[in-house]
Amino acid sequence: MKILSRQLTLDLYNCSVNKLSELDEIKKILQETLGEEPKLLSAKLDGERFSVIGAFMEGHIALHVYCDLRYVAADIFTCAENLEPEELAGVLRKFFKPDKMKSTFLNRGDFNKAELKPKIKTRVAPLRKVRNAGEKVVRKLIKPNP
Repeated sequence: MKILSRQLTLDLYNCSVNKLSELDEIKKILQETLGEEPKLLSAKLDGERFSVIGAFMEGHIALHVYCDLRYVAADIFTCAENLEPEELAGVLRKFFKPDKMKSTFLNRGDFNKAELKPKIKTRVAPLRKVRNAGEKVVRKLIKPNP
């Protein structure tokens, strides 16, 4: 028996400030990526936090945005074999432009395992290079010796 579903959770740190507060733009990019099926619900918790949730026949997506912390938590769940949660993760990464991203991938409903302990793959990767690193190196090389 194959696994029943897959779940991908994302933690996006130090996201681009100008994208975080754009609720309509976030909903638009999700609709463009997922199609017309999921009806997206959003709730503004206060001035600095909101959530966007979309349910569709083969899964769901939930985004929790913390503007003051420049942080986005995402949960992508799919039961369909042809849907790849990693593709949506790439769209979110491109949209929010985080400095660092942590992703955790879970196979759900894997009945073939004798041991029912979940196997979790977690990856943390910095996404941006040091800014102006080249300039700093050149300044060090050109600096006159005393």
